[in-house]
Amino acid sequence: MKPLSSVASAVQASTTLAIDAKAKQMKADGLNVVGFGTGEPDFDTPENIKQAGIAAIQEGKTKYTPAAGIIPLRKAVAASLKRDLNLDYDYTQIVIASGAKHNLFAALSALVNPGDEVILPAPYWVSYDEIIRMVGGVSVIVNAPESQNFKITPAQLEAAITPKTKAFILNNPSNPTGMMYDREELTALTDLCVKHDLYIISDEIYFKLLYDGRTFTSVASLGEQVKERTILINGVSKSYAMTGWRIGYAAAPANIAKVMSNFLSHSTGAPSTISQWAAVEAFEGPQDTIEEMRKVFEERRNYIVERMNQIEGVSCIRPEGAFYVMMNIEKLKGKTLGGTVIHTSDDFAMAFLEKELVAVVPCTGFGAPDFVRWTYATSMENIQEGLDRLEHFLKS
Repeated sequence: MKPLSSVASAVQASTTLAIDAKAKQMKADGLNVVGFGTGEPDFDTPENIKQAGIAAIQEGKTKYTPAAGIIPLRKAVAASLKRDLNLDYDYTQIVIASGAKHNLFAALSALVNPGDEVILPAPYWVSYDEIIRMVGGVSVIVNAPESQNFKITPAQLEAAITPKTKAFILNNPSNPTGMMYDREELTALTDLCVKHDLYIISDEIYFKLLYDGRTFTSVASLGEQVKERTILINGVSKSYAMTGWRIGYAAAPANIAKVMSNFLSHSTGAPSTISQWAAVEAFEGPQDTIEEMRKVFEERRNYIVERMNQIEGVSCIRPEGAFYVMMNIEKLKGKTLGGTVIHTSDDFAMAFLEKELVAVVPCTGFGAPDFVRWTYATSMENIQEGLDRLEHFLKS
């Protein structure tokens, strides 16, 4: 038989989903696995949002919708951007898709021609690199070490720019690092994007989950020259505990939004109509559950960071947002743990899962092979148990 697509065949399975799938299979087999893999809130979707979804079904709101999403949802998104970030977007500039990942795919499809370069700071969310490759682009990885709080400098960005550079991806706050660029840092980076005529894809899905009293600056708020080249990516998964509802959105210049909408119309079409109506309630209804979740996440972050830095052989820096912590395992490389010689974070994660039944995510696929990612979007009881097992594992 003729070979399959070389592009599709080169795509690697999501590291986070692979670890989560293995952990769930082990749980199904009766093993007491503690999971720190998938990045989703452990809270239930707020009741008012669930009821809005139920009402949509009962009211017969179950038909096809426009490819860019129902107008009430696009207007609700635009209103939320004004309310939360003081950004002005017309609803026609909002594109709804099946999760933020789907919007990212549509955005890169709209921007990138084969061979175009996309600058990607590392550590990066595992899907960025794969999606760039899927649309025919070339990832230019710029390493942001832990000593820089996992943030690239303007000098690093400018050094990576070539005549082939088309776009710059920024995830703020970051998955997997939890670190955040402030207004001054963003301005320095976006000034270079304007200077070199680059598009900016700004993934801001964690912007409501910040700690220590920090305030968030959206890239699109840094002046019209920046906004006109920026595609904001966001959604309801993290702030509203709606991961399975699969609603993401993009806010973009009108011409880009149109191209993205056309692209979606011939791929998946619009997301579930029921989910869209539930998302309207998420944006327009009470917002207090976000702060309730944020406070709990902050308490868990404080505990996991303090405890992890007391364990010999590993360390982490203090995340500023999202719900992840990056554990540095560099001191463990070359050591034997649980009968396994640790060369990479993949070795560590697999041995830790098999010997101690704890699922963490190796950051090899995130461009950070000396780290593993823990999520604290799980109960304090699980966090305490996971760290107890870590201490035991490191003594094995």
